[in-house]
Amino acid sequence: MKYALITGANKGIGYEAAQQLLQAGYFVFLGSRDAAKGQQAQQQLQAVGLSQVQAVELDVTSDESVRRAVEVVRQRTPQLDALLNNAGIPSNLAHQPSTIPLDAIESLFATNFYGVVRTTQAFLPLLRLAPQACIVNVSSSIGSLTLQADPAWEYYQVKPVAYTTSKAMVNAWTICLAYELRDTAIKVNSVNPGYTATDFTRHQGHSPAHAAQVLVKYATLPPDGPTGQFFSEEGPTPW
Repeated sequence: MKYALITGANKGIGYEAAQQLLQAGYFVFLGSRDAAKGQQAQQQLQAVGLSQVQAVELDVTSDESVRRAVEVVRQRTPQLDALLNNAGIPSNLAHQPSTIPLDAIESLFATNFYGVVRTTQAFLPLLRLAPQACIVNVSSSIGSLTLQADPAWEYYQVKPVAYTTSKAMVNAWTICLAYELRDTAIKVNSVNPGYTATDFTRHQGHSPAHAAQVLVKYATLPPDGPTGQFFSEEGPTPW
């Protein structure tokens, strides 16, 4: 049995990724900031015959919440084979770089970047115990500095400053962590699931199930799979 933990898994892309990993034979921990919503998601999956699932209350902005989540996971398994850092919040699109309140940046970074660091550091001991493990940091093409600077890019005029910066930081973290773990059996990659119909996009874009396929691909890499890279559905994405 392989074990995966997904943050922000009670709905959207995280929920669909959980369903696909369950169908692939994984035991999945559904990380959810809201315990009741996590339990509801667990029940929905069990109702369709996907029984190897457990909701875990997990607020990635809280040291204590993450610590408790680690203990819950350890009660069932000493190892973790996949960690999907999926939890995230969007920017206020009205903010401009020259006037955005600092607390608006800090509150978004608390989830989108510091939450990734906090969760990964806490679960890394369990990932190290797996024969081979994958860390997927959910990113976005919005966080690509190369694309953001290219006037020919289709989303060139989309500049949500706090979100863009947070995902660029996630990408930098991915590079640094993958380098640190280069001689281990842990793969670390940033993955862009694409423009997806979720609360973030007012339910425009491709389906969460479609987006989840991209995440699951890089959460289930073979031992010779890539690490320290940035991927989307089309393949490698420029940093």
